Amino acid sequence: MHKFESQIFINRPPQEVFEFVTDPANSMKYQSGVKSAEWTSNGAVGVGSTFKVVNRFMGRDIDAELQITDWQPPTQNTFKTISGPVPFEVTVKTEPQGEGTLMTQTGQVEFSGVFKLAEGMTGKQLDKQMKADNQTLKDLLESNSK
Repeated sequence: MHKFESQIFINRPPQEVFEFVTDPANSMKYQSGVKSAEWTSNGAVGVGSTFKVVNRFMGRDIDAELQITDWQPPTQNTFKTISGPVPFEVTVKTEPQGEGTLMTQTGQVEFSGVFKLAEGMTGKQLDKQMKADNQTLKDLLESNSK
């Protein structure tokens, strides 16, 4: 199992950061591996809501359906896989810090198959991609504030 944590300061209010990162449709704007993402449940978003994501990671497409397990706008959101080949869970926290937001992502992923064989390398690649994606998110949200 690979555990991860990533933090970044974004010079935007927590509500704005939370709303942006919890909308699957925005994933493709800042997550380099996301090919598609959409809600699969109807109604108000909250615990139990589901969405589908297709990720490209290390040359492979990975389809997953995810479910929100914790929903505390605008401070915390947790989701986990309910179907797909790579089980994972992610918590995103958005905390006020000065005039902006400290966003912290923590989670764990259970690699299997070819990813399990090279778990150390796979985990490092995931960490590297998350850091780059968070920088893209920061740049995107801060540039939209001007």
